[in-house]
Amino acid sequence: MGAKANASLDLLPSFLTGIPGLEAQHGWLSIPFFTMYIIDIVGNSLIMAAVRVDPAFHEPMYLFLSTLAITEVGVSASTLPTVIGILWFDVRQADFDGYLAQMFFIHTFSCMESGVLLAVSYDHFVAIYNLPWYTAILTLPRIISMGFGITLKSVTLMAPLPTLLKKVPYCHANVLSLSYCLHSDLIQLPCADSKLNSILGLAIVLATFGLDSLLIVVSYVLILYTVLGIASGEGRRKALNTYVSHICAVLVYYVPMIGVSVMHRAAKHASTMVHTLMSSIYLFVPPVLNPIIYSVKTRPVRQGIATLFSCKKELL
Repeated sequence: MGAKANASLDLLPSFLTGIPGLEAQHGWLSIPFFTMYIIDIVGNSLIMAAVRVDPAFHEPMYLFLSTLAITEVGVSASTLPTVIGILWFDVRQADFDGYLAQMFFIHTFSCMESGVLLAVSYDHFVAIYNLPWYTAILTLPRIISMGFGITLKSVTLMAPLPTLLKKVPYCHANVLSLSYCLHSDLIQLPCADSKLNSILGLAIVLATFGLDSLLIVVSYVLILYTVLGIASGEGRRKALNTYVSHICAVLVYYVPMIGVSVMHRAAKHASTMVHTLMSSIYLFVPPVLNPIIYSVKTRPVRQGIATLFSCKKELL
């Protein structure tokens, strides 16, 4: 069965649809997509640069923020080749192994992003509950270990997905409904039973995104309970304002992701355009909005980015 599946993959072409029904407008649609890529890559790169060059940012919260920026650039870099290839050059056909690789990197970086959001929540939890021991608990070696653990977990969980998809037979041309490859689309292509792939995908979603989101909610419930116990109204306001940016980032990430999961399982017969829109919001909106949210709501980040530009002017 495995040999036949591999043979069928070699013979059958694989296509990406792009944006169904709007093929004639791909040239115009490339403008907002390209703008989002620029905002994402430039915005997150500025955050990474500010954290790297300013010793004042070498603290757990900002190190986690820089790691979050890396994962968001990774997600965008994973989708960019096929999205721009379709919208600018109408390149729809590629090697199936390339699509599997793209699926792996999209989901791996998305899983890492979820893990980093959980790490930031843990950082806030420690800061509010054990402030005197904050720097002793979140040391640099421990932060590096957390980052390595998040990466290892993401790669380990996502590695079986392309392997299993290679082992099933394909009987017709592989036409995907998006401009990029997601696991939920790829498991619709085999002509054999893909229940194992579907079950594994759901298990990974529950073990990563489901567990991460639950722990984030628990951490912020405990944080809110502590903040509301502060006697001073001004103190409560300042404490809550400190965590607003991260709460916004969590909502921007998880709300579209939940919407995509519900669409694929409870609204399978919805129009292709709706599925395309939800998937695009899930992949493109968080990397674009997060650098804006953190720059606007977090004064030190805003000042750090401004310092970068002022240093550049002095060099010129």
